[in-house]
Amino acid sequence: MTDPNSYLTIATAGLAGLGMVTMATLTGWRGWLALKAQELNARRELDEAPSVPSAGARIEIADLKERIRKLEAIAAGVDL
Repeated sequence: MTDPNSYLTIATAGLAGLGMVTMATLTGWRGWLALKAQELNARRELDEAPSVPSAGARIEIADLKERIRKLEAIAAGVDL
């Protein structure tokens, strides 16, 4: 094991292995960042989208429409 070529071969193999691990980690990191960017964009789109009125709000609107119809009927002189 005192041969300089064996030391050079081991060092080269170790450096190549370290490079492969580094590239795999970098690829994973970039993928994770892309995933987080997509999540942020999806959340931003949901915040900007118009919200659906709740059931309580729809009932209130229906009640107000009914009251308006009754007031219009009273104003027109129709007997309820």
